Amino acid sequence: MTKTPAEIELMAEAGRLLASVFTHLDGLKLAGMSTLQIDALVERFIVDDLKARPASKGQYGYGFVLNSSRNQVVCHGVPSPDEILCDGDIINLDITLEKDGFIADSSKTYLIGEVARPARRLVQTTYEALWKGIRAVRPGATLGDIGHAIERHATKNGYSIVRDFCGHGIGREMHEAPQVLHFGKPGSGLRLREGMVFTIEPMLNQGRRTVETLDDGWTVVTTDGKLSAQFEHTVAVTRDGVRVLTLRPDEARQAA
Repeated sequence: MTKTPAEIELMAEAGRLLASVFTHLDGLKLAGMSTLQIDALVERFIVDDLKARPASKGQYGYGFVLNSSRNQVVCHGVPSPDEILCDGDIINLDITLEKDGFIADSSKTYLIGEVARPARRLVQTTYEALWKGIRAVRPGATLGDIGHAIERHATKNGYSIVRDFCGHGIGREMHEAPQVLHFGKPGSGLRLREGMVFTIEPMLNQGRRTVETLDDGWTVVTTDGKLSAQFEHTVAVTRDGVRVLTLRPDEARQAA
């Protein structure tokens, strides 16, 4: 489950490129666009501008570059020409990128136009929960420490943690060991060691934590129809802490 320093540098380059995809999206007006249009422009940017490969396309038979999970969609939303982003929406865009044989994975929930205060609060708390988990990463800590940090922040703010999906090891394959749960007990689970690389990707719901998969076999939604938000980063365990391989330029203060 550990990577060599050279492998981690290759993953960091994939992560840097992936971060630039989100920077590119940050500069676009997403309102009025269909999720299929966003998928197409992200594919062009990855392939033509970055000279990299969109790793999700073709993985497990999936036909698109990204997952677009809007409002009550928890994860794995499928881009569609009929799904138009509107003022007040929230949408998670989950993107993977492969460069020189290694994969990086990250996601961000976007606020579209004027978003109601409860939705903004959910998105902000989810982002904070991600960083609570990241800051628990260090050699000698456990996976339970990560999950507990995330769960504690979510529940104290009145949100539930989706338990059906988790973070994962990543490298030459998109999904490797270990599984990284977003709930847990301090000191429990696998002990972290230098060179491990995995994703942390909490999903917080406004209501109940229960979810269901729609008939398309991909799209996962909240069972109560309430909003869900997610953020994700790929991280590496370092000698004395953590390195966020998919860190975006606007997050420098978070990582300090």
